[in-house]
Amino acid sequence: MRHCLLVVFFLATSARAADVFTFPLQPGPHAVGMQVKQQYDYSRVYKTRVSLVTGKGTSGERARPMQALVWYPAARGGKQVSFRDYYATAATEADLTRDAATVNRITDTELAEQTEGWPAGAQALTRPMWAVRDAPAKAGTFPVVIYAPGYSATAAENADLCEYLASHGYIVLSSASQGARQRAMTVDVEGLETQASDIGWLIDQASRMRNADLSRLAVAGFSWGGLANVVAAAKDDRIKALVSLDGSVRYFPQMVDGGKEAIPYVTPARLALPMLYVGRRPATIEELNRKKNSTAYSLLNSMTYADMAVVTLHAMRHQDFSSHGLRLARDSEFGEYSRAEVTQAYGVMAQYVHRFLDGYLKDDMAARAFVANKPAANGVPRHTVSVEVRRGSGVAPTRENFAGQLAARGFDKAMMIYEELQAQGATFKLEPHDINGWGYELLHGGMLAESVAVFRFGTQMHPKDANLHDSLGEALAKAGQRAEAIEHYRRSLSLNPKNTNAVERLQALGAPAAP
Repeated sequence: MRHCLLVVFFLATSARAADVFTFPLQPGPHAVGMQVKQQYDYSRVYKTRVSLVTGKGTSGERARPMQALVWYPAARGGKQVSFRDYYATAATEADLTRDAATVNRITDTELAEQTEGWPAGAQALTRPMWAVRDAPAKAGTFPVVIYAPGYSATAAENADLCEYLASHGYIVLSSASQGARQRAMTVDVEGLETQASDIGWLIDQASRMRNADLSRLAVAGFSWGGLANVVAAAKDDRIKALVSLDGSVRYFPQMVDGGKEAIPYVTPARLALPMLYVGRRPATIEELNRKKNSTAYSLLNSMTYADMAVVTLHAMRHQDFSSHGLRLARDSEFGEYSRAEVTQAYGVMAQYVHRFLDGYLKDDMAARAFVANKPAANGVPRHTVSVEVRRGSGVAPTRENFAGQLAARGFDKAMMIYEELQAQGATFKLEPHDINGWGYELLHGGMLAESVAVFRFGTQMHPKDANLHDSLGEALAKAGQRAEAIEHYRRSLSLNPKNTNAVERLQALGAPAAP
């Protein structure tokens, strides 16, 4: 019955007036509240001493302004916000000091420009949406979704999707996509890492909400935000699932392909988490060739350690993944597809996102099956959607999993396990000082046999490192293995004749410096 209802909602949408976007799905079981939270992130500087726009000296607070929109399951009742209300929040994203009069003037001016000659009329933008501003939160705890907008976009870019998820029992937080030192985002590594840090800031904000369950955390992103969320996940393994809405992980492969322009820590091994990629209509080989887009590397294909679902919506252009853009688009802009068909596809996207999140944050097996089904089995019109699902396999070759494998299989097998992970594409490096520190942590923690094994692994990895041989000698001596301890102290001394510690240790063991 649920699948039939989906089709009914889509058909109802097609009968609505032209030039008006109406979200095509019904809300979930929860009423939706929405809050706007404003504060500065004093750990980061935002304003430069001299304005990058005017060239004049800046004034006021220089810390990074952070305005977050928060959607959440709420008690019922209250006045619902409109699209105009969401649009107005953009005026304070980079300047938290603007008063209501200034915000209204900016909002009215911009909307008048964007809707000039619009058949639907600007009044269509004042129709109520689902959320109620500052509604009391519903009792209970809920999974958290961080939403990362596209390049330079506002936090409310996909308010319809965020409301929809909140109605199905999610807390959703979003902040604007803005550069490190200015409102405009920059297409570079600094811009990506800045938005990834903003995602981290939103996670911290969620941790302060008593109804937010951070053990069930996902990050969704559109366009540039669909690459920034991958960067965030590579840094923070508390993120349990990723959603990319036609994300730039596909369009900027050089940022993540391991080459000279790539962010070094964004590797398939560090992205061993389920991902849903919902993409636009596929480009032809000729189109890719004209745009000089390389298909030599795909991070999606390389992320083999966790489940991957790629959903292609044939009616969608890149910009159609933003409900903000759909609300301001004219019918004439959709090309060979109608507004109704694009609206239908947007609804399909929203449902796949919802079901994917249910599957991996709520452990709903029926929802996982929905994502893996052929689209027609889910009530989606035939030939409008393509789905490719791949199950993850193997152990991701990370430093963390290396330690886990040692604990499970034995520290004495360190070299064998390390070589196995290297054969799988491990990129983590263990320098002599890393191994030496690791061995002493084990030694001081009372894990003597494990410390011996790690120091021994270190001398196998770096046979000419005098300090590792010295450390192995110390651990062996503590373990009562005198003869081998002497051997490694002598080896250390041969590599570094100035190692007075080795001389003293050999004397304490009653052994000469040379055999």
